[in-house]
Amino acid sequence: MLHVRLYGASLTAMLERIDPDMLAMLRARHAEPQRRYHDWTHIAALLGHFERVKDRIADRQAVLHAILFHDAVYDPQAKDNERRSAELLLETGPPIERSSRELAHTMILATEGHYLPDTIGESERSDTAHFLDMDLAILGASEERFDIYEGQIRQEYAHVPDDRYREGRAAVLRSFAGRERLYFSEWGRDSFEDRARANLARSLAALARKLRTNNRTSTPPFPADPG
Repeated sequence: MLHVRLYGASLTAMLERIDPDMLAMLRARHAEPQRRYHDWTHIAALLGHFERVKDRIADRQAVLHAILFHDAVYDPQAKDNERRSAELLLETGPPIERSSRELAHTMILATEGHYLPDTIGESERSDTAHFLDMDLAILGASEERFDIYEGQIRQEYAHVPDDRYREGRAAVLRSFAGRERLYFSEWGRDSFEDRARANLARSLAALARKLRTNNRTSTPPFPADPG
């Protein structure tokens, strides 16, 4: 079950109209054994954020389907998860407006690197900004939840040796810490920016301590998405 009772009436109604077979397919994908963070708990968290900001969203169907599909394909050893997830959305063809489906596709592609596309209109950019901020909300979680998340990401990259993982993870987190703003929407900045900065600094300091005696550099074994 999707536990729609956790959400408000409008989001519950949207969820109840989703094809049960499509939903079952997505739930099965998110139950794959390689997932520790990128499982259905992550989708449920984004749906919770969606419920809180839905009045700011112009195309709710686009955001909803971006949430449901954005990690539908997840292989920690692959570099094209976002593209393949976006393609799966189009191949599945949920019965929503074509414009909503195309915007959801754009949103999913934007999770590679987490940058706002320049090729969409103001309303679409606002919706995409909120979606991307939902996806990175974990960076602004409590210290306890953030540390659990960091452990879950390490488990997903269990195939990477410790030193290489630490170097790669530090490179990814530094790339985000170096941004002028981590979040694109006013909601995201007000809700998560300060805690995210603190969590990133704390995690980078811990990684640096572990790497202090290791001066090697390597190509990060991760996508640009911090998780």
